[in-house]
Amino acid sequence: MKILWITNILLPDICNKIGVKVPVVGGWMASSLNALKGNGIDFGVASLYNGNVLKDYIINDVHYFLIPAPKNNNKYNVSLEKYWKEVNVRFAPNLVHLHGTEFAHGLAFIKSCPDVKVVASIQGLVSVYHRYYFGGLTSKDILFNISLRDVLKLATLFQGRKKMRKSGDNEIEIIKSISNIIGRTSWDKSHALALNPNIYYHFCNETLRSTFYKNKWEYDNTEKYSIFLSQAGYPIKALHQVIKAISFIKNKYPQIKLYVGGHNITKYDTLFDKIKISGYGLYIKRLIRKYNLESNIYFLGMLNEEEIVHRYLKSNLFICPSSIENSPNSLGEAQILGVPLIASYVGGVPNMVEDGKTGYLYRFEEVEMLAVLIDKVFSMQQNELEILSINEREEAFRRHNPSTNAKQIIEIYNKCLQQ
Repeated sequence: MKILWITNILLPDICNKIGVKVPVVGGWMASSLNALKGNGIDFGVASLYNGNVLKDYIINDVHYFLIPAPKNNNKYNVSLEKYWKEVNVRFAPNLVHLHGTEFAHGLAFIKSCPDVKVVASIQGLVSVYHRYYFGGLTSKDILFNISLRDVLKLATLFQGRKKMRKSGDNEIEIIKSISNIIGRTSWDKSHALALNPNIYYHFCNETLRSTFYKNKWEYDNTEKYSIFLSQAGYPIKALHQVIKAISFIKNKYPQIKLYVGGHNITKYDTLFDKIKISGYGLYIKRLIRKYNLESNIYFLGMLNEEEIVHRYLKSNLFICPSSIENSPNSLGEAQILGVPLIASYVGGVPNMVEDGKTGYLYRFEEVEMLAVLIDKVFSMQQNELEILSINEREEAFRRHNPSTNAKQIIEIYNKCLQQ
């Protein structure tokens, strides 16, 4: 069996081969690939890269293809078709596994190689996500905080939402064009079937990055009254909602600390910082100042796998406050480590969190409820937090079991080939 993966990022082995930095996102795909090796499958992996010619390498028994990336991968580019035809000739896959449905390069393969069977994995669904892009921000919030960078780059939040909606057009066409799709929540199943009632929906959970299986949260090693958000670059990730919630309980917990993964979107020290700050960054900066939280919020920069594990383990609480998610890996990572967590009741999150047993859920808009839940976790006794942690880990190890998920994927491949 020859399976070609089409990915949205370069995997670590090919990054190391061509001398580019390994992405800090998407590491779960490399873990999944490693779990699948040795099952009588010849794997190929095709990805876009910053180059001018089609390249291919064989590394650790995987055939990697590097396809020159167009300037805008949200827009369909017919120039990709010739590369996909060449990849198809060189590798001759029995089945193509498209990881993610939102980018135009996957659609280009489907159009240029119509006789090849394709199964696509849903990561998020941007054709739905764009509805929630503003994360509850009003038009006034957005207009009042438009920055110089937003104007120069034509990158206001209004334009960001429009760009996501355009990516959603690719996604809709992909889902309508194929016969098989892989998902893992009742939310993504509902939307996939709404777009294509005839599609065959296959269930399979995801395998996480390997380091997360080797570590365990312990109460005695945490920084008390500390919260971790893994990312917060745009409104969907809802940093603003957490800031509002913290404002309600700051007097009770003046030592509270919020650690945020990713670049400091509020940086405003130099002239260059002031030019490049985004409108959302400006909004967050003003919100922090409004609630006098300058000494309570810390941006950590881009974290590698080991650094992010360390941050989880040091945290008293992890929050996934997004306005929409399918099944966020960050939440799965928190659970498999056993970090106490709170998550917004959106998308596929209810399939991952049993309220009161493996975390706590609240309605996204209700920042007052979020504040009460933060207070609840901070007030819990050590034995209560340890029971919560045990429950999380048990569920997460079941859901993210590499062996079980690998067997499930192979079964899906065989079912697709038998159709």
